Amino acid sequence: MASTAVHAPVEWHRLPYNYEGCKNIVMPRPLIATIDIAAMQHNLAIAKQHAPAAKVWAIVKANGYGHGLAHAVRGFAAADGLGLIELDGAVRLRELGWQKPILLLEGFFHAEDVALLAQHRVQTAIHCNEQMTMLEQAKLDAPLDVHLKMNSGMNRLGFVPSAFRAAYARLRAMGNVRNISLITHFANAECDDHPQISLTEQVRRFQDGSAGLAGERSLSNSAADLLHPEIATDWVRPGIMLYGGTPGGGTAAEFGLLPAMTLASEIIGVQDIVAADAVGYGSRFVAMHPMKIGVVACGYADGYPRHAPGGTPILVDGVMTRIVGQVSMDMITVDLSPIPNARIGSKVTLWGDGLPIDAVAHAAGTLGYELMCAVAPRVRIVEARTAT
Repeated sequence: MASTAVHAPVEWHRLPYNYEGCKNIVMPRPLIATIDIAAMQHNLAIAKQHAPAAKVWAIVKANGYGHGLAHAVRGFAAADGLGLIELDGAVRLRELGWQKPILLLEGFFHAEDVALLAQHRVQTAIHCNEQMTMLEQAKLDAPLDVHLKMNSGMNRLGFVPSAFRAAYARLRAMGNVRNISLITHFANAECDDHPQISLTEQVRRFQDGSAGLAGERSLSNSAADLLHPEIATDWVRPGIMLYGGTPGGGTAAEFGLLPAMTLASEIIGVQDIVAADAVGYGSRFVAMHPMKIGVVACGYADGYPRHAPGGTPILVDGVMTRIVGQVSMDMITVDLSPIPNARIGSKVTLWGDGLPIDAVAHAAGTLGYELMCAVAPRVRIVEARTAT
């Protein structure tokens, strides 16, 4: 199932901020993040194919991994539920018309949040005794569905296996609790032989600690869904794969995933330099021969990683080239040697269609997750127009 989306025409930007009442000043900066709904639908279908008997929590935390909750509601309309961290985001999902289940993956943080969960029909993780106390003391019109979390080796949130049954019994005795599901999270699903804690060992701990307890199970994240479909239970919880990034264990293309976000800009300046000329702050790049340098309208204030080194891949007019010099706040400098006809206005792809986000992230020593989530508010987001 291939995406047939084409990028919408570049539009003039409007300020996302209200600078002294100048909200509607037109700005021609050409940096745009294009969201491909068809790619999101395609990636969700792949998650379902790997776990055909399971229901799917599509994870939309961090504003849908930077893609926007409104786009996530449409892109993941076929999911059985949506999972996220932010209570205000859960309320926003209801405002956007999402009627199916919503799950708060970290649960609630304050006693006053509990009534909001009931009001908006939001399910919640329970990972500590403090949350259980707040839930016990809450005055609710209707009981909640809760997801009791086990710490099976990740050592972040959850009850250790030896304390899990007692936590379950305490929840079962509460009038504010309706259904109890059982969940855990994997530390190394992309590397089952990890010497510290393996996927197999975490599954064993979860099964032993929850044996005999009633309730639906949810274990698999993106890596487990793609690489270990045999461990899928009642629900799976794909995240990064839904947006066309890889959790490890292979490339997005090898898994058949499509990029849901393309960050694109244009060349806004060209410089011809000679041997020994330097480029950018700190003069970190020094030319060894005559070169043509292009200036791209994008920088770390837009969410591009400042630590991306020289050599990080970038596309200009569809041709692969490289960053040279230091990424600055608003601009990136690139080597135009492979594109002799490049000029001001030439199209630039920073990641997405034609350039996997994971390739850029790898060059920058980070993950595709971070790049998606870091796209700044001043970057205009548009939706890809589907070809007919």
